[in-house]
Amino acid sequence: MSKPDEHPDDPYVPAEALAPISALREKAMGFWDHLEELRGTIIKSVITFVIFATLVGIFINEFNEALMWPLFKVKAEFPSLVIELGTQSPMEVFNMIIQMCLLGGLVMSLPFILFFVAQFIAPALTEKETKVILPVCISAFFLFLTGAAFSFLVLVPSTVRVAIQLNDAFHLAFRWTVGSYYSMLMWLVLGTGAAFEFPLVLIVLVWLGIMTTAFMRKYRRHAFVLIFLIAAVVTPTPDPINQTLFALPLYLLFEIAILVASRIEKRRALRKASS
Repeated sequence: MSKPDEHPDDPYVPAEALAPISALREKAMGFWDHLEELRGTIIKSVITFVIFATLVGIFINEFNEALMWPLFKVKAEFPSLVIELGTQSPMEVFNMIIQMCLLGGLVMSLPFILFFVAQFIAPALTEKETKVILPVCISAFFLFLTGAAFSFLVLVPSTVRVAIQLNDAFHLAFRWTVGSYYSMLMWLVLGTGAAFEFPLVLIVLVWLGIMTTAFMRKYRRHAFVLIFLIAAVVTPTPDPINQTLFALPLYLLFEIAILVASRIEKRRALRKASS
């Protein structure tokens, strides 16, 4: 199968993969048709999310054990300390269950929701823009999942470890609640996953011609400072260890974004030179 030669710098997506989106482009829709499509997109997204959130609810015990892994991992390093999560109100256990269902349902339904949104916006895009919908959706989900996994496996245990060490240093009793633990977990996992989308946004801006790699290279230092500011907001503890753990991979992704964007610009320049 040959690649289309109209835009050699565009990611290639097989025609059959774009069939659902291309079919939408062929429709002549008015205002009310757009509202109906928007309603359908919202309904499909909500149904998908509810299905996965329900699955999490069905397997709530197994899901809870998995989410407790960072705490159990760090607790093993401090065998003399007694750290038991508890509740401070009758409703806190219900909040814990809701948080688990929300977190699990959102992560698992995200790729489907992204595709539904892509189907909705496809009619307003050009053929060139339509070809990058699926690659962008896949990349967005992959980056979000990478950020969430990095947070869960590295950042959350580090945050718990620092909190335990500080509590122990000041001889404070551990009275942590499940609500505070899951709030921290959701904030870190979802916040890190969202922050890892930052390089993809830059690449898309370069592909659209709104930003250049020269601009990104010129403001490298500013990007470095901005990344550490994002780290200060996302990480719940003010210690430099967790902020650095968060900022370094994000800055590495920024440098990768420059390399990818540079390749896009070179291919665009070659296309213009040959035309």
